[in-house]
Amino acid sequence: MPRARTPFAAGRLWLDFVNTDEAPRHAQPDALVSFDGYLAWLESVGLVDAARRTALERRALEQPASASATLHEARRIRSALRPLAERGLHASERATQTAVLEINRVLGRSTGVRRVERDPRDGSFTRAFVPAGDAFAALVIPVVESAADTLVTGELGRVRRCAAEPPCPRVFLDTSRSGRRRWCDMRTCGNRAKAARHRANARAPRRLPPGG
Repeated sequence: MPRARTPFAAGRLWLDFVNTDEAPRHAQPDALVSFDGYLAWLESVGLVDAARRTALERRALEQPASASATLHEARRIRSALRPLAERGLHASERATQTAVLEINRVLGRSTGVRRVERDPRDGSFTRAFVPAGDAFAALVIPVVESAADTLVTGELGRVRRCAAEPPCPRVFLDTSRSGRRRWCDMRTCGNRAKAARHRANARAPRRLPPGG
């Protein structure tokens, strides 16, 4: 069984959202394969609690077309954000423009109240968005706001795709001091890369010293 990844393992909410499609190559189900899966992911990263998830599941049974449309939109947004996450500042103008258009489309319809909330588990503070109107449509707003924050604060230059071989689809925010982090997770992809280098060095023929 694959090791569960912690919420915000990628460093930013929107990058974790992009990574929800890593699954087929890592023996895990795509988090957006179903509306229930989408709600489970939202709960895992703290965007909905258990009570709200139950209420949304009940509403999805009553309004299956709305739930299906919400899931379709989440996939559309993820598809628009992935090229931006994979290439960062080197993304094509078209990919960047598409991502910005999607971000602005969602932000343009976001209505509700923004406030600061305290996490009872550790006492930390987080910024929360309490939507007004369509509860389904509001689910993706925090994700899009996270992407917008990355653009506005200039963090995009620190967004990377994992450099592991065979290719790993995960993206992450490089918060290292040197800005040269290559792997999404040192315990998995990083260790595999080091082991591969060790094996390659062990197989390499040894050079004899001159005159040997």
